[in-house]
Amino acid sequence: MKKKIAISFSGGKDSILALNRIITSNEWDVCCLVTTITEESQRTTMHSVREALLDEQASALNIPLQKVYIPQNCPNDKYEKIMGRMMEQLISDDVTHMMFGDIQLGDIRKFRENMLKSTPIQPVFPIWGEDTKLLIHEFLSEGFQTIVTCTDGHQLDSSFTGKVVNRSFLNDLPSHVDPCGENGEFHTFVFDGPLFKHSIRFRPDETLTVQKDLFTGGDRFYYTDLVPYL
Repeated sequence: MKKKIAISFSGGKDSILALNRIITSNEWDVCCLVTTITEESQRTTMHSVREALLDEQASALNIPLQKVYIPQNCPNDKYEKIMGRMMEQLISDDVTHMMFGDIQLGDIRKFRENMLKSTPIQPVFPIWGEDTKLLIHEFLSEGFQTIVTCTDGHQLDSSFTGKVVNRSFLNDLPSHVDPCGENGEFHTFVFDGPLFKHSIRFRPDETLTVQKDLFTGGDRFYYTDLVPYL
């Protein structure tokens, strides 16, 4: 009997690649995608992708979507309470495991593990500790397609925002930037690939929006809006 697993889902390349590993292993019963959405903007946190595109992704993947709405700049104690309610729901649905697409950041992994520590749900990290250069080439070789929705201007030039990740993109990355953006250099939205019933149709807005650094007040995070064709 397959183990029932929920997927912590950002819509980006790492969670999609980890999901691909889960599905192709044929060991798991994938019950749902779990995604946090900022209430005020109705966009995914960090990646800032519209909720409508997230719905399209879930439909193309043919996996039910569980949305967790959190306020902007949500304090950690409130976040834990909101996620606690989601965990209770997953437990009632007989979920035994939860997948995360983290690769190298130990503090993030510890946070995930602590979040599940008081529950019977066990964390699963399909791509943890692997070489990010090999992972991004696996992602592209499998036929997935993704676009950069956000860059951290302290680590990567804003001109990379809105670009499709391909081998040319990787060749243009500065040497200090992780090819998977594992240090937060960039975030992505996956719009096609072998898991998808159909590609996601959208157009990138040419206008970049900027988020200020909370400490210095200077420009830091650059976003390109993906506008769905619905």
